[in-house]
Amino acid sequence: MLKAKVLLVGPRESGKSVLANFISENIKGIGSYSATQALRFETCWPALMKDSHGVIIIFNPELPSHLKEIEMWYSCFVQQQSLLDSQCLLVAHHKPGSGGDTEDLSLAYPLNRLKLIHSNLEDDPEDVRMEFMKYFKSIITLINESREREEMSIVS
Repeated sequence: MLKAKVLLVGPRESGKSVLANFISENIKGIGSYSATQALRFETCWPALMKDSHGVIIIFNPELPSHLKEIEMWYSCFVQQQSLLDSQCLLVAHHKPGSGGDTEDLSLAYPLNRLKLIHSNLEDDPEDVRMEFMKYFKSIITLINESREREEMSIVS
């Protein structure tokens, strides 16, 4: 059985738990906010990152502090692990009733090279689900290709 480890990271109150529940089809917590225990001990991050295949960085595009903070998340969880940009997904999560127009969001380098999706679970939940499925399929493809290269190097 193929296993993939994908991390969901981002600033406080960005929607990580809501999206994790949505992706896993767990309806608990969707539509209401309840704070989850934050893991702020950076010394634990290497253990979390070990053997991960991808990173999803979630942020609230309406909060300027989040736009600055996602650069740190990218540096720590993508660059330091030497992951490919294709192994990272940026999610601009719009909270229910926010109504802010941030579709033309411009991000600084290197974040502007990453796949960016806008998540609004009120207006387009199935579009969001499809984008996540495309991302997970790309991670599975990368894992399979890596496994095939490894097997071929053993055979050769």
